[in-house]
Amino acid sequence: MNEALISLIEAAKKVPQTDSDREKQRRSFAYGNTHFENDMITREMVNRIAKQMAEKKKNG
Repeated sequence: MNEALISLIEAAKKVPQTDSDREKQRRSFAYGNTHFENDMITREMVNRIAKQMAEKKKNG
């Protein structure tokens, strides 16, 4: 890797990740892995299920 890329990676490691950032990344990961296996899966489906799961967790 060149020095510029190494510097950017090191700087990125120091940026705090918010809960919102983590949730976006989790949904993106879920979409990418499921869509790869089944192209009928959409981002909207992943978002809908994630919201349902959050509500279920919130309500116990």
